[in-house]
This record gives sequence, structure tokens and C-alpha cells, in this order.
Amino acid sequence: MQLKAPVLNLLEQLQFVIELLNNKAYTSPVKILANATIGQHTRHILEFFIELNKGYENGTVDYDRRERDHRIESDKFFAVEMMQQIGGLVEKPEREINLRAEYGNSSTSAVSVPTNYSRELVYNMEHMVHHMALIRIGVEATTMINIPAEFGVATSTLKYRQTCAR
Repeated sequence: MQLKAPVLNLLEQLQFVIELLNNKAYTSPVKILANATIGQHTRHILEFFIELNKGYENGTVDYDRRERDHRIESDKFFAVEMMQQIGGLVEKPEREINLRAEYGNSSTSAVSVPTNYSRELVYNMEHMVHHMALIRIGVEATTMINIPAEFGVATSTLKYRQTCAR
């Protein structure tokens, strides 16, 4: 599968930064992130991958109704374990699935959209990069840790910057 390597790369980047943080930095509210924590953003990222794996198995992915596992946001070591588990589950044969979502205030506003595993992996990677950018802001606002330049930056942006630098 062509998407396994980029997913693993993003998970490795996230793991690298999370391992640099102490528990206080991982779990403390960050004012510039509307008092969210680095751990909460990490949980959010990982739960989308977990939900995609469940959706692959049962035929419907529903990110809105995913299970929230607060151990991910409160225990960085558990979060790293989950990253490693997710990395081991990424490579699957292509499969059609349905995406269920609610875009209103009632359950009658639910929609079901046909999609596939690869498309949802791409979505999860883009979603992950977005939240990694937020994690970068939080880490830089609250610690003295130097984060790698590519952390939280889309691949297309990195390529564009390389072109501009030439």
C-alpha cells in the first residue's frame, strides 16, 4: 500500500515530539489552544485512526461517535503504545466503506457517504497534520523544546518551500 509509509512517518514524527515532553507539558491546558492540552490533541488524532480501523471491520466509520479514551490524553506512554498499534494496523486491502456523519442538531440530520479505506486514510493523514500544527503551537508556547521544521506541515507545503528555496 502506498499510504503506509506516509502514515508511519507522521506517527513517528508525533511519537518523537510526544516523547520529548514531560507529563506536565503533555497534560496541562495551553491558553493559546483554548485551554486544550497536547494530550487532548494527540487523543483526537489517534481516535480517528482507531475509528477508521473499526469502520473498516464493520463497514461504517463514524468519527462523531468514536469512543473517547482519556488514557491517551493523560498518559503519554499509553499514547505512544497506541501510535505503535495503529502503525501496525494501517496496511489493509482496499475496501468500500460508508462514512456516517451528522451535520445538524438532530439524529435525523445524519448522512451516509460512500467512501473507501484509502480515501479515509488520506483524510486521517490531513487531519493529523492539522492537529500536529496545533500541537507545535502548544509545545512552542509552553516549552523550550525545538521541534523539527517539518512537524505539522503538509507535504505539499514542504515541497513548495523546497521549490522556492532553489
